[in-house]
Amino acid sequence: MKKLYETWPFNFGAIHKQDFKQAKIVVAPVPYDSTSSFKGGMREGPQAIIENSRYLDELLGDKEADVLIGVKSTDIFTLDEIVVSRNSAKEAVDGVEQAIAGEVLAHNKIPLMLGGEHSITLGAVNAMKKKYPDLSVMQFDAHTDLIDEYEGSKYSHACVMRRVMEQGIKTVQIGIRNMNTEVADFIKSHKPLIFEAPGLPPIEKALKGLTKNVYLTFDLDAFDPSIMPSTGTPEPGGLYWFETIKFLEGISKKINIVGADVVELMPIPGLHAPDFLAAKLVYKIINCILNK
Repeated sequence: MKKLYETWPFNFGAIHKQDFKQAKIVVAPVPYDSTSSFKGGMREGPQAIIENSRYLDELLGDKEADVLIGVKSTDIFTLDEIVVSRNSAKEAVDGVEQAIAGEVLAHNKIPLMLGGEHSITLGAVNAMKKKYPDLSVMQFDAHTDLIDEYEGSKYSHACVMRRVMEQGIKTVQIGIRNMNTEVADFIKSHKPLIFEAPGLPPIEKALKGLTKNVYLTFDLDAFDPSIMPSTGTPEPGGLYWFETIKFLEGISKKINIVGADVVELMPIPGLHAPDFLAAKLVYKIINCILNK
């Protein structure tokens, strides 16, 4: 019998018997926030998500049978933290790319990164693009992240989607409610499909901007601050839980999500609900990937 004081394994879902060979999803924590512009603390995000994942009713311990909506504990494996350079944003992005390519994609697994700030997405997308030449990106975010250079860096979290789109990667942006005027010309030339908050677009409209193979990046500031105050760059207004999950469940049946991330959680001491929301979102994304 397990003792109440027994230590929980430190992985997503508190799985006691992880099996990399059997796993389909590889959770990759990336505690990085060196280009944050409003407040730091996103480096604590992966730990908070993992700690709160132990309380998910859908996935507890090492249950072998399908639970509720069909995700097995053996479907998930959590890597050790991916530690990248704090001195160079470009080196950090390259480090993420190498880790995702070598530790996840080389083994034909699906990566799901936990951030950390949004700049890490570029590293994953760079790795994914080499495996899936037709890759497109579906971005949930309050901001377009299309600035060319921010505070002297082209690899800031504020520039991540510009670096993505410069590669010719089709992109759909959902939940946008803060758009810098300096990106207007870039938007006209690259034509991302942008859906501004409030609310979500019809699935069929969003599909027009996507290819078959999709990388999903979810900046938690896409949510309304009333349910997600713990973000690096909060923005008034935003998406709500049930509408967002319904949208994800619907669109995931029509696309192939080949990788994903949940980024920009900035835990607030004593306020646990947003951390649990982030963990629940990760689980919902896993379910969307595995149960089409």
